[in-house]
Amino acid sequence: MLEVSYAPGATDSPHRHNAYAFVYVLEGSVVEQVKGGPPVTLTVGQTFYEGPNDIHVMGRNASHTKPAKILAVLVKDKGAPPLVPVK
Repeated sequence: MLEVSYAPGATDSPHRHNAYAFVYVLEGSVVEQVKGGPPVTLTVGQTFYEGPNDIHVMGRNASHTKPAKILAVLVKDKGAPPLVPVK
């Protein structure tokens, strides 16, 4: 499990998890998108799923004034990195 905090306006770089990833929004709102899918805006209590072959092309705080926080649960091979950058 990883707790990820986003400062106002913060974004992630494209990446993949090579895992089953379950995201739960703890605070604020975030925009998530996997390659080939539409962007989805999530608020507190909502969830998002990424499969092991998905490329996470967008992850960002939906607000430019308030922080956001998510909990990511990754089901992956032991010792595998939690994320792998994608160019």
